[in-house]
Amino acid sequence: MENMDFVERMQTIAKKISTLKDSIQTEEATKNAFIMPFLGNILGYDVFDPTEVVPEYTADIASKKGEKVDYAIMKDGEVQILVECKKCSEPLLEIHQAQLGRYFHVTNSRIGILTNGILYQFFTDLDKPNVMDSRPFLEINMLDINEAMVPELKKMTKSAFNIDAIISTAGELKYLNQIKKIITSLFASPTEEFVKSIAAQVYEGIKTAKVLDQFMELTKRAMNEFMKEQLTVRFENAIGTTLPQPKPTSSAPADPLIEESSPDDKKDSGIMTTDEELEGFHIVKAIIRKEMPVHRIFHRDTKSYFGILIDDNNRKPVCRLHFNTAQKYIELFDAEKVGTRVAIATIDEIYNHSEQLLNTVLMYRE
Repeated sequence: MENMDFVERMQTIAKKISTLKDSIQTEEATKNAFIMPFLGNILGYDVFDPTEVVPEYTADIASKKGEKVDYAIMKDGEVQILVECKKCSEPLLEIHQAQLGRYFHVTNSRIGILTNGILYQFFTDLDKPNVMDSRPFLEINMLDINEAMVPELKKMTKSAFNIDAIISTAGELKYLNQIKKIITSLFASPTEEFVKSIAAQVYEGIKTAKVLDQFMELTKRAMNEFMKEQLTVRFENAIGTTLPQPKPTSSAPADPLIEESSPDDKKDSGIMTTDEELEGFHIVKAIIRKEMPVHRIFHRDTKSYFGILIDDNNRKPVCRLHFNTAQKYIELFDAEKVGTRVAIATIDEIYNHSEQLLNTVLMYRE
């Protein structure tokens, strides 16, 4: 229950970020609207107690005086955490890491946080004492909360802060995150070396350039199919079972809002659900699960589009994905359930419409 309360507090701030981020124009506004609530409501520090959270903390370096870090979190008069802030519309860059690293070097802090109020990067000095690492050991994206990282974030809270415990797991986290990024990159675009390694294990003939080209395509297909299978298994586990598609009854005509399609219809009509449509479905599900339990989120493929709806009910559409042409579209619904098609260049651009998707499912909360 305590962990759920912690996640719920994070989700409350996440909703605020989603609503306000486009109207926040300055670093100061980002601090007030997003970062101070994170430090106070999530990490539990008293942002109005200057002995606990010091704003504009002086961190002079030999070559430059008057350097100030946005916040220093204190304990018993000693700096524990440094926080360097940027405005929410600004990406976090290496130059910002270098800036935080300079402050880190001239204080006794072991933890540095770089944030734009949406993404939080946590650094320490694993590689060299008192020199901030170039890569974070923990990243928290408030618009895409990874609940697996919640226990690690809780170690940063005022009530649980223990620098030895944090450092002891930071190394493992740092390398685990780097490995995950490499794996993600391989799934997106397998390297030649990776494909050669795969081919060496499954093909006994001579690995000519033509053979390796074939294995490049086979490897991509195998990885895509593996991901599709894993997503399907996770979804079925989440809802407990694979539910059959309901058939329209004679007492109520089918709602024209979303076309009906049964498994037999799909077989006879040539409807084929693509990997892209399933990927789009899981992105939409990841967005709206903040407001809607996953067991209520369904998809239904038709000849014209891929529909996502609540309770497998035609009258509760979330959106439609039109991925059958060169130009992809997402169709979004207003309060009157009138759809508007919006062009997207990539599937990831679905995230740009998170706010409207969340507003749509709010109509179906019961």
